[in-house]
Amino acid sequence: MAKSRGHYQRRKNAQRFITPPVAAAPVQQTQAPQRKVRVEYDRSFILLEDANKDTFEFKAGQWARHPMTIAECRKNCLVKELPQKVNGMTRYEIRQPLATDE
Repeated sequence: MAKSRGHYQRRKNAQRFITPPVAAAPVQQTQAPQRKVRVEYDRSFILLEDANKDTFEFKAGQWARHPMTIAECRKNCLVKELPQKVNGMTRYEIRQPLATDE
């Protein structure tokens, strides 16, 4: 004996009669949006951050302290955390913006 499909069709028909939600009227803008100024960045360099939030930069064949913390770098630089860790320290790729003459 064949299986009845009446249950499936009732559910399908019930969904057809549901009214879609009314979309809100689009908001008109008074000013044209301004484009962001394109920022060009310098070459990247690697910083290490230890558990005490101290940062180190590789200079002249050894790791030397860097004056800025990662939090300070994030304010005006492009910061990317790298997945590999070195001796339990987190690696970051930092790119500082180029100086612009304005």
